[in-house]
Amino acid sequence: MSTYLEFEKPIAELETKVSELRKLAEATPGMNVADEAARLEARAAQLLKDTYTKLTPWQKTLVARHPGRPHFYDYVRGLIEDFTPLAGDRGFGDDNAVVGGLGRFRGRPVVLIGHEKGNDTKSRLKHNFGMATPEGYRKAIRIMDLAERFGLPVIALPDTPGAYPGLVSEERGVAEAIARSTDRSLSLTVPMVCVITGEGMSGGAIAIACGNSVMMLEHSVYAVISPEGCASILWRSADKAADAATAMKITAQDLLALKVIDRCIPEPTGGAHRDPLAMVAAVGDAIASELDVLGTKDGETLKRERREKFLRMGRSLAA
Repeated sequence: MSTYLEFEKPIAELETKVSELRKLAEATPGMNVADEAARLEARAAQLLKDTYTKLTPWQKTLVARHPGRPHFYDYVRGLIEDFTPLAGDRGFGDDNAVVGGLGRFRGRPVVLIGHEKGNDTKSRLKHNFGMATPEGYRKAIRIMDLAERFGLPVIALPDTPGAYPGLVSEERGVAEAIARSTDRSLSLTVPMVCVITGEGMSGGAIAIACGNSVMMLEHSVYAVISPEGCASILWRSADKAADAATAMKITAQDLLALKVIDRCIPEPTGGAHRDPLAMVAAVGDAIASELDVLGTKDGETLKRERREKFLRMGRSLAA
């Protein structure tokens, strides 16, 4: 792993020492560093475990944003066969932040929708860092319409810092597009399973996250606004983002306790970015188990239970 977060510096120092020892041994025949390297590796592993068992909400936010976490196309490559992407909203154009299409998940035909952030400068610019314009949500509606038409379950993978707030987005009706996408999610008569894989911020996330089952990765975050945005409003300073993250209850553990989500999916020790393949497999297992349960219910039951779930959530949080 090449990118370390600020709070991971002690871990980085130990792992760097191990790497330097091994390089020295390779350059110096006869030098035995196995015992020392093993000792340092054990210290690093224990420190990593200890660090990640007591992350603050702000540290979890940083982990959720880590560039090495698996993104939408990583899940597609690891879980979906015969994936056929669909483009365009049939009204204005295509948006690359929201992506989706048809494919087979463990032999089952499905529809997939999610945010893609990109993994290098070129792809991040192409996908606008996961921040969608109205066309992205209108494309999502079109894809959900196809799922309804052909009776296919919907798998949604939200991961966004929020919808794109620029002038062109506002001009083309981003609020209306988000509202319609949210409504379409709630009106589906097919199973809908959602997994917040990184950031689930604002209406940009909820527009494709109103599922029968909503899950979060262990170190993902989900909120109506980013901690920086909240801090700027309440304290007039983004420097208070860590305080806002704690006050907002944005972690998977907090939201599971509040019954905003249905399940928390454990991440590999040190976060999803340390073992993306294991993370993808774990998400696949979680989705499969939820679809097995939801697949036993008829369409009207799925629709009614989904709507009742979110109405109940609103009443509970307002009380």
